[in-house]
Amino acid sequence: MCGIFGYFDQQGRSLTSAQLQTMGDVINYRGPDGQGVFSEPGLALGNQRLAILDVEHGQQPFVSDDKQIVVVQNGEIFNHVELADELKGSRFECQTHCDTEVLLRLYQQHGIDFVSKLNGMFAIAIWDNNQKALYLIRDRVGEKPLHYHYVDERLTFGSEIKSILAAGIDKKLDHNALDSFLSFNYVVPPSTLFSGVKHVMPGTYIKATAQGIEEVRWWDLASIELQQKTETQWINEFNDILDDAVRIRLRADVPFGAFLSGGVDSSSVVGLMSKHMSQPVKTFTIGFHDEKFDESPFAALAATRFGTEHVVEKVEANLLDLWPKATYHCDQPHGDVSFLPMYRVAELASRKVKMVLTGDGADELFAGYDKYKSFFADDYAQSMSESEFRTRYLDNISLFKPDAKSALYSENLKQHVAKDNAASYVAPLFVKSQHMDRLNQALYIDTMLLLPGNNLVKPDRMGMAVSIENRAPFLDYRMVELAFSMPGELKLQQGETKYIYKKAVADLIGTDLTYRKKQMFTVPISEWLKHDMKEMVLDLLLSEKTMARELFNKEYVSTLYADHCNGSANNTREIRALMALEIWFREFKV
Repeated sequence: MCGIFGYFDQQGRSLTSAQLQTMGDVINYRGPDGQGVFSEPGLALGNQRLAILDVEHGQQPFVSDDKQIVVVQNGEIFNHVELADELKGSRFECQTHCDTEVLLRLYQQHGIDFVSKLNGMFAIAIWDNNQKALYLIRDRVGEKPLHYHYVDERLTFGSEIKSILAAGIDKKLDHNALDSFLSFNYVVPPSTLFSGVKHVMPGTYIKATAQGIEEVRWWDLASIELQQKTETQWINEFNDILDDAVRIRLRADVPFGAFLSGGVDSSSVVGLMSKHMSQPVKTFTIGFHDEKFDESPFAALAATRFGTEHVVEKVEANLLDLWPKATYHCDQPHGDVSFLPMYRVAELASRKVKMVLTGDGADELFAGYDKYKSFFADDYAQSMSESEFRTRYLDNISLFKPDAKSALYSENLKQHVAKDNAASYVAPLFVKSQHMDRLNQALYIDTMLLLPGNNLVKPDRMGMAVSIENRAPFLDYRMVELAFSMPGELKLQQGETKYIYKKAVADLIGTDLTYRKKQMFTVPISEWLKHDMKEMVLDLLLSEKTMARELFNKEYVSTLYADHCNGSANNTREIRALMALEIWFREFKV
């Protein structure tokens, strides 16, 4: 786990040494164990290292013996052992036990097609001097972030946007990205709120040469074909894949553990870890002093069942003082306040370990959220016309809907936002997934947008903020491909979310943990907004500083808050999103 940064200038212009140094320094927390840089006129590849594998010999960049190929990466290649074995006896045999060297040797042997061999979470930069080409490669589902900015024949890249800003990029607001944030409660990739800065999308790579840049999709989730199997076959395959996904994610040369909430996802991961480890799993939980919001007793049940070395810390439910810090580390606003307890549990774990396994990704693959249950509560969603389904599902996942945005936006903002901007993000995904059943279409959209745009930002950025690596067995590509070869009716059946998944793990974690009600971060923010946080709300939403941005209709915002305070509407999510946006403006001084 690390952070990467660098640039490629087609005209051979170089950044100053101070700029290059700062690109790494601003993400030092991603890799406090050392900085490495390869540079020549018009080119640099840098790395901030968090040493997890081959601590002694894993310094980056890795450079080929003939000095023609340079590689840096952020992430982990979980099948690096097997890939290194394949290279034994060849002229590209590995000399270390570091997974980054495996990337270098595989590229030397196979060229860019090597990427399909990788099982991991990764953002990779490769300079090939033979081709005079820079490759920026991102993993299949976007576990590791990778951003780029291309203008005036210069490509600048970084694990975090702040590295790109350190290269001297102007900070300008992308108004369409702003619209996507207010539409969906997160900025929808590939856009970012910084104009000109984009995500390398999951499952793609960018190739930059003197002729320009091109984007290539190297893995396509929509190509997975539906399969028909018995429930027993699905259960056996699910368990085999999850077991092996956990096993290969235990490869580390530093202390590690797991986040444990007591939910089905983290409990399943910890249960399988305990099978493969000779010592107790170190598990970490954040609980709340207020019992109404505290799920740490469920984590304790799982910890007892699997004999873990369990660490729990009780905190106050109101963690909103962490909001500016979380926003800084995320580079962008997020209306999802569960980022804050994620930061606290990562901080807790970082005192004892450098890596944890988590249950991230399972909800999006196997329909774990109540929003799926409510939308697909009857057969009507399956019988809708394609047009009606698209319209209604877009409405289902939207925060501010078109009429509300029309009232919220100032005339100035309206002039900068494209017509049907929000729909444009999901429309191509509906087309690509039209061969799927309706539930899998919904899950496909969330896997392509919500995961890389919000839900995977959370473990990466909150973990990296305290220099801790997160590994998610459910996002092993074999599990992702299994999930999308599975009919939706096996994921959501008669109101039971994760239907076949729960049947598969019930023996492992027990029925109490398997079928307990899912608990989200449900602290009473709605009431805090009315009373405890009123001064903060008024400052962030209605102050002269906020209104001077000329983005929103002050009368509409005032009414939105007044209706919330008098109980005529619950506008918690809308208010929270507007607050998150203004915090971002102030943190990044845009």
